[in-house]
Amino acid sequence: MTLDRWLGRISLDSPTPFVKQLPTIIGFLIAIGVILLPVSPWPTEPLYFTIGVVLAALASILSFALPWKKIRTEWSILIPVVSLIAVGLFRLGTGGSTSPYGALILLPFVWIATEEGRINAVIAALGTFLVLLAPLISTSVPSTVGDLVRAFFSPLIYMIVAVVINEIAHRVRVQLAAANEAAKLRKELLEQAVHAQDELVLNEARLKTANRLIQSIWNAVTEQSVIGTDLDGLIDVWNPGAEKMLGLTEKQALDGRRHIIDFHLASELEERLRAMDARVQTVSSAEDFSALVDAVRSGYADVRDWTYVRPDGKQVPVQVAATPRLDENGHRVGFIFVATDMTQAREFARLKDEFVGLISHELRTPLSSILGYLELMRDDEDDPLSQEQLQYLGVAERNAHRLLRLVGDLLFTAQVESGRFPLEHKDVDLGPLIAASVESAGPVAANAGIALAAEFPDEPVTMFGDPVRIGQSVDNLVSNAIKFTPSGGTVTVTLSRDGGDAVIAVSDTGIGIPAVELGQLSNRFFRASTATRNAVPGVGLGLTITKAIVTAHGGSIDIASEEGVGTTISLRLPLEVTTDAVVEGGR
Repeated sequence: MTLDRWLGRISLDSPTPFVKQLPTIIGFLIAIGVILLPVSPWPTEPLYFTIGVVLAALASILSFALPWKKIRTEWSILIPVVSLIAVGLFRLGTGGSTSPYGALILLPFVWIATEEGRINAVIAALGTFLVLLAPLISTSVPSTVGDLVRAFFSPLIYMIVAVVINEIAHRVRVQLAAANEAAKLRKELLEQAVHAQDELVLNEARLKTANRLIQSIWNAVTEQSVIGTDLDGLIDVWNPGAEKMLGLTEKQALDGRRHIIDFHLASELEERLRAMDARVQTVSSAEDFSALVDAVRSGYADVRDWTYVRPDGKQVPVQVAATPRLDENGHRVGFIFVATDMTQAREFARLKDEFVGLISHELRTPLSSILGYLELMRDDEDDPLSQEQLQYLGVAERNAHRLLRLVGDLLFTAQVESGRFPLEHKDVDLGPLIAASVESAGPVAANAGIALAAEFPDEPVTMFGDPVRIGQSVDNLVSNAIKFTPSGGTVTVTLSRDGGDAVIAVSDTGIGIPAVELGQLSNRFFRASTATRNAVPGVGLGLTITKAIVTAHGGSIDIASEEGVGTTISLRLPLEVTTDAVVEGGR
């Protein structure tokens, strides 16, 4: 192994005791070499000389042989202390105070003085004092005044030097520690920068891939129009589906600073504003836009049927889902309108209505006949039925009546769609009518373990309307509330007067309805997702019929629900029906 390679194994950042001892070893070797020269005087005191060399050798061997990594750092100070004693004896053996080798004191002295801690400066100064004073004590030759002065003056100088060296070493250590910490921090920052750069490159590649994917998806959406607006309704997003549906390119739509309401029927917007209770004499564009986004501003997604108007005047029936448009901080910066062309769906619905009406008419006659013959069998006194036969007959009658009610509902909805269903108006006291509905539903609620309650005002609430149809509406709401409320829940029916309106509210503590589905509840055959998940029976006609009856009386229906909490459906009926409402419902 070469000297360079051997020295390369020595750590200079944190020197070992052996590295610190090397100058002393070299100093002793040079001194011994000089003594061995023919022209040099031989040691005057061979014993002291020999002991000094042995101690120096012992200190050097210990500095190399001991496992200093496992020994506390403070104990390494013993090596220079022993070396300092060795120098003192070496000096005594080579002439005492006149020894030419006194400079060797500096080597262990500097090591001790540079160690951390003020106590080491004291040790260095005290050790030097003893070494310099030893010749005066050990010799019998009378000391001169000059010897005494040197013996006491020199240690003072050494003490000052020791303090200075100790302070300088301390500051160098602090600076070195700070430099090492800074270097470590720079290394960490560099590693972080390299890692961040790698992440940036990777994320940039991912972003490009995601952008290409989004652009591909965006260009592929041609059957739904996606229109984005700012908070005021000005269009700034226009997809290929919107271009296909409305006949304008993206450049034409965005360059013209068009407003979303430019593509809506004004009559539909005004009708929606009236439903929102927006009592305005003149309708501005801001109020028209509120008709589209009022529910979205309240924090709900809104799905409604509208009619788009193309620039060429062609009307397109659409179902529009309106949602908020958020920035990276979650703040609303606009709205997104996703529209689906309902032209074919409307045609299918028309054909379905015709089919339902035809089938309902065809089913009603045989069902009536079946019920008639079942009644004849039950009342046949000449050939009475057994108890078991009567039980079977009862099951058949109940199912036939249920089927007949369903056929009646289908016929009624077909009449609603055609705008013609009969109403027989008369003065109706709503209290007894609602009480009858609650009483009829009592056994069903009791069997289901549901508490059914009703609250009525002290004064009677009388309106002009069709008692049969209004009773049918209340029956539908109470029946639905019981079906959608688990055992142990509560259904409450209340009647109140609000100005010139009667308000009938049915509240339950049931499974609730998702907010996004509230706008579709009055659609025929629509069933909430909570109903299908919980396997609640029904065909989705009750609310359709109820809304039609209430609308025919000039009233409105309001639905408030929270999934897992419950639902409240309120019917608002005018106490005095307008002439238009009477004509509309009775034509």
